[in-house]
Amino acid sequence: MSELDLVIRNGTVIDGSGEPPRQADVAIRDGVIVEVGDVPGTGREEIDARGQLVTPGFVDVHTHYDGQATWENRLVPSTNHGVTTVVMGNCGVGFAPCKPEDRDLLIRLMEGVEDIPNVVLKEGVDWQWTSYPEFLDFLGSREFDADICSYVPHAALRTYVMGERAYSREPATSDEIRQMGEILEESVRAGAFGFGTSQTMFHRSSDGQLTPTLAATEEEYAGLAAALDRAGAGLIQFVIEYNDDWEQVLDMGLRRAKESNRPFSMALVQSHGNPRIWRTILDKFDAFNASGGTGTLQILPRPLGVLLGLELTLSPFYSTPTYLTMADLPLADRVRELRRPEVKERILGETNDPDPDMAMGMRVRDFDQLFEMGEDFDYEPAKESSIGAQARRMGVSPESVVYDRLLERDGRNILYLAFSNFADFSLEPCREMLLNEHVVPGLGDGGAHLGVICDGSIYTHLLTHWGRDRHQGERLPLPYLIHLMTRRSAEMVGLHDRGLVAPGHRADLNVIDLDHLGLDLPHVVRDLPAGGRRLMQDARGYTATVVGGTVVTRDGQPTGALPGRLVRGPQPALTSAPA
Repeated sequence: MSELDLVIRNGTVIDGSGEPPRQADVAIRDGVIVEVGDVPGTGREEIDARGQLVTPGFVDVHTHYDGQATWENRLVPSTNHGVTTVVMGNCGVGFAPCKPEDRDLLIRLMEGVEDIPNVVLKEGVDWQWTSYPEFLDFLGSREFDADICSYVPHAALRTYVMGERAYSREPATSDEIRQMGEILEESVRAGAFGFGTSQTMFHRSSDGQLTPTLAATEEEYAGLAAALDRAGAGLIQFVIEYNDDWEQVLDMGLRRAKESNRPFSMALVQSHGNPRIWRTILDKFDAFNASGGTGTLQILPRPLGVLLGLELTLSPFYSTPTYLTMADLPLADRVRELRRPEVKERILGETNDPDPDMAMGMRVRDFDQLFEMGEDFDYEPAKESSIGAQARRMGVSPESVVYDRLLERDGRNILYLAFSNFADFSLEPCREMLLNEHVVPGLGDGGAHLGVICDGSIYTHLLTHWGRDRHQGERLPLPYLIHLMTRRSAEMVGLHDRGLVAPGHRADLNVIDLDHLGLDLPHVVRDLPAGGRRLMQDARGYTATVVGGTVVTRDGQPTGALPGRLVRGPQPALTSAPA
């Protein structure tokens, strides 16, 4: 055997297939795994993985790096957590195709839907494209610490064809549907993985306008699905709202996917307002797949965590009159004011007046679902540990308790609001979802919700909580969890060249010290264009992450290597390793 680039020795290989672990070396040459077993000789670089797991790199199927990937090379927070491939363009929002006169419309939509500040996007996105293929060409010229795949965002496509009429939520004409289909087909042939869309009123631009895709008719979706059929590739990615029409909307999406012979994927959560619908949706997907369709549900394996704090977008007092007068003060000055007893008394006596169109803002005083985050925070917190339960034990108002908690750590304390998946103060619904054969983990929203959510860490959480630490119910086997994050997620998107530790597969790998694997607390960093703020969460226990045979992190620290590239369209399985 000729010289090897990298050998990972003595590790416990969990290969992504779901099969039991085994002791083996992993040899890599030219970015591909060439041998798994007892590897003779030496590599130019070697990693001793004795006592540690060796897994495929994780595939993050639901991100929003559409802006970040144009100005930054590291796809954090996802790549802090063993992710080696990300998929963006979800939920119908993004920046291509785009005419120059529509740029502000797309920025306002991304700002509102995904909580990315306008000033960050205006300074960061430099618009070296108009068409979607040009956007892919721009991404193809860049280097990253993970591979990137991208859907065509339906809102951008609709705006490109319809202009302001898209934002007036007018139905597309037959000619406009034809144009959208032609552009989508061209984009898929250029390397897009399908299209992402949204059918939820929660998705609004920063000026309150509903997402343009909400007005799309079944005829429009039929035209887009037919375009994927003509291209012979591409997935339909959906987000729906659990309102009175949810079943009609979902049935329409499944119908269009099946008639065009295209795979369909949708987000699934346990809504606290409709806490039993998720079971019906699972049943629908089981029936859809049994009838010959290809449908996958993306689930968050913990509560959707809305983070509240004085440095963040939301807190239980963010829209009270007195707080609004000091909201723009530097944090230290704001904390000084908030510590004055008369200011506390005044704020506690005021009514919060959140924007009724902002669902997360409406829930900031759901004190029984609000929890303190401490070291090694349990993302399945005990009901009696909530702010509401604490206040009842203390005989004081929950507003008073949360006010004091927010001032801890010099005003940098962060509280955790379990927004979904936790209606009964248990993650048993998530466990049942995870066990379904048509489910993959997702919805971490890496690159988005920068001041509200930091769920890009779900891949580390799957291993620690579900594979090692859970005490409120049964855990799940590590080989199954690894399978969900790797091979099953990769195959959902159409990536058959990764997700397995096997000869002939792409050398995207993690070396994990499971005994010491853990999550650090989320914290605020200001490293975006224009000094923009975002939440970040780091992990402990990743000895190495390898992308295409190159080590991109060691002991959680970036090496500076950027082997990640744009991936253009589905990738077939490699049948054999290079000799």
